[in-house]
Amino acid sequence: MIRIIGKIPKRVTVACSGGVDSMVFVDFLLKGNRKVDLAYFNHDTGHSREAERFVKQYAAKNNLILTVGRVRGSKGSRSLEEFWRDERYEFLESLGSNYIITCHHLDDVVETWLFTSFHGESKLIPHKRGNKIYRPFLMTEKSSILNYANRKAIDWIEDPSNRMTKNIMRNHIRHNVLPQVLKVNPGIRKTIRKKLIEIYK
Repeated sequence: MIRIIGKIPKRVTVACSGGVDSMVFVDFLLKGNRKVDLAYFNHDTGHSREAERFVKQYAAKNNLILTVGRVRGSKGSRSLEEFWRDERYEFLESLGSNYIITCHHLDDVVETWLFTSFHGESKLIPHKRGNKIYRPFLMTEKSSILNYANRKAIDWIEDPSNRMTKNIMRNHIRHNVLPQVLKVNPGIRKTIRKKLIEIYK
């Protein structure tokens, strides 16, 4: 089941990577009779160039407006993940849309909670960033996204870096830590969802 937080307006811009999460949520919004524009950020990698072509083809096929952003700054002392994240949000915040959706879901929230717990504080991903970036799908489980994709025969492009766990803490948590946590506490997603409901009800 696709669960949403709050009300999503009739016209939105979706940060679309071409991955299963964003492709499912775009399809869900279109089938909900919303006007959807797309925003794609190219990280200047081989996969990003391939994914940009994929998203461009999807946008053209479905007559959707697409805006593409690219890396412009320098990394400096930041990690590559931090640099890319900062560049992505700078791009999104530069768009004219008043309601920009990033496609975070419940499993992202759980991973973030674990990640921040390792650093001495437990944080949840907020529903809103700034004045116009929203995360309305935070209560949707990854399994629901994959089920939707299979039922609706949604095409997407897989980022091979999502499988890399060496030196990428979030991927290590997703593939190695979270499965062990679920063995001990299989209800952790339900617990985190209840916290989200308490915050955003």
